[in-house]
Amino acid sequence: MKRIPMQYLVALFASVVLLAMSAGVFAQAASDNDKHFVEAALKGGMSEVELGKLAVQKGASNDVRQFGQKMVDDHTQLGVKMKAVAGQIGVNPPSMTSASGMALKGKLDVLSGDSFDKAYINAMVKDHEDDLADFKTEIASGSSPAVKTAARQGETVVEHHLAMIRQIAQAHNLSASFRKPNPCTLASVTAGR
Repeated sequence: MKRIPMQYLVALFASVVLLAMSAGVFAQAASDNDKHFVEAALKGGMSEVELGKLAVQKGASNDVRQFGQKMVDDHTQLGVKMKAVAGQIGVNPPSMTSASGMALKGKLDVLSGDSFDKAYINAMVKDHEDDLADFKTEIASGSSPAVKTAARQGETVVEHHLAMIRQIAQAHNLSASFRKPNPCTLASVTAGR
């Protein structure tokens, strides 16, 4: 049997120790606020997927059904990316959406036709405005580079969704905004339609 030289064993041991330490550093680099943001973003994304499925099933208008499907597709993709970040910073992904997400789904579930469309549109405008503010806050004040990168990616998607749902709200003669829209984002959505 061939003996492994001591210097190789020391190098291997040192590598294992450094790897273990670096994993701890990545988890420690995330603040409690970063971890809360990731958990909230995952719960919010789950809610958007569930509500999107509901819009696909119950939407009276084609634009509401199409937007619902976009929520399912985009928030599923964002959720996959955010779960990877959660793993990096030591956050266990939630298994269910927030209480407010469940309450909104319950409210929408009993509506139909134009009443459903209006309630869904208004909820999506408000949700995306709130989400965008949360993503911007994380980008500005987060401490984890991984979380901030995910927040930047999510911000782009949420801005696009917000511009889309504001246009849908206008088409349905609803108040399209609780906050001032970004004219650059609105222009890009109009051009992409």
